[in-house]
Amino acid sequence: MRLTAIFARNLRLCRQESGLTQERLAEFAGLDRNFIGKLEREECSPTLETIEALSLALQIKAERLIERPFLTP
Repeated sequence: MRLTAIFARNLRLCRQESGLTQERLAEFAGLDRNFIGKLEREECSPTLETIEALSLALQIKAERLIERPFLTP
């Protein structure tokens, strides 16, 4: 799984677990809602600053957004 796909999946899951819409997350992170959608659809890649802003808005460690999923055999 590519890192952009992992990031997109984790961002969507963390956002949903936090009960936030893309719009609310964008507001909290100081980003545009359309940009959040593009990140979740793998249409663009985040900068380190974006990862930091999103992790602060989601109140999670930045590493959580790029962790590879645990796969069971």
